[in-house]
Amino acid sequence: MRFIDTHSHIYDTGFQEDMDAVMVAAKSVGIEKIYMPGIDTTCIDGMMDMETKYPGFCIPMMGLHPCYVKENYQEELAIVEGWLTKRKFAAIGEIGLDYYWDKTFAKEQQLVFEKQMQWGLDYGLPINIHTRNAMGETIEMVKPFAKKGLKGIFHCFSGSKESAEQIVEMGFLLGLGGVLTYKNAGVAEAVVDIPMEFLVLETDAPYLSPVPFRGKPNSPKNIPLIAQKLADLFEIPLTELVQQTNQNANKLKATSGY
Repeated sequence: MRFIDTHSHIYDTGFQEDMDAVMVAAKSVGIEKIYMPGIDTTCIDGMMDMETKYPGFCIPMMGLHPCYVKENYQEELAIVEGWLTKRKFAAIGEIGLDYYWDKTFAKEQQLVFEKQMQWGLDYGLPINIHTRNAMGETIEMVKPFAKKGLKGIFHCFSGSKESAEQIVEMGFLLGLGGVLTYKNAGVAEAVVDIPMEFLVLETDAPYLSPVPFRGKPNSPKNIPLIAQKLADLFEIPLTELVQQTNQNANKLKATSGY
C-alpha cells in the first residue's frame, strides 16, 4: 500500500539528528511522496536540501505562512516570488490567516494571503491553506479566487461541518491529519458526509501526532493511523480509502507538473 503525505515539515530541525532513519521509517510504511510546505525564507535552504537528498520523494512548496507575516513581509514576499519565477513548485503554501496568538498583523496577513492566491492563478499552481481562528474570513477571501479557477487544500482541517461543505463547494480539498483521531475535536463529525474525492491525507509532522502518539513529535510514518481512522469513519477498506485520497492528491498536484 502506498501513501502520500500532502503536508509535512520534514526539513524541521527537530528531525535533523537522524533524518535517514526518518526517511527509512516513512518508506517502510509505504509512503511514496512527502510534500513540504514553505513557511518563511529561513526554511528554504533546509527544504531544498531535502529535495536534493531525496529527489522525487520530498517535494517542495513555496510560500509565506501567516504566522511569519511581520514588518518585513514585503521583503519575504519578494524572495518567495523570486523562487517562483525561477523554478517549479508543487504549490504555493502554506498561506492563509492565523489569529490564534494575536491580530497585530491581521491586515498584513490578509494582504499577503491575497497576493499569494493571485500568484496561484498567475503561475498555475494550487495553494495550500493554513487557517486558525479565522475559518470564515479565510473562506470568504478564497471564494473570488476559486471562481477564477484557483484550487488547493485547506490543510489540517479542523472546522465545522458547514465550513467543510463551503470548502468543497469551492472545489477545494480538505487535508486531514492527526486531529481527526482526537476524541473531542469534532473533525470526524464534520467530514463524515463529505464526498471522498475531496479528502487527502497529511501528517503536519512534527506537529499534531495522531492517537496513540498525541503529545509526542509527529512523523510521516504515522500516516497509516490517520488513514485507518478515516477508512473506519467511512466504513470502507483501508486500500480503497488510500487509493481515493492518493488519486485526489495526484490530480491536484498534476496541475503544477508534480
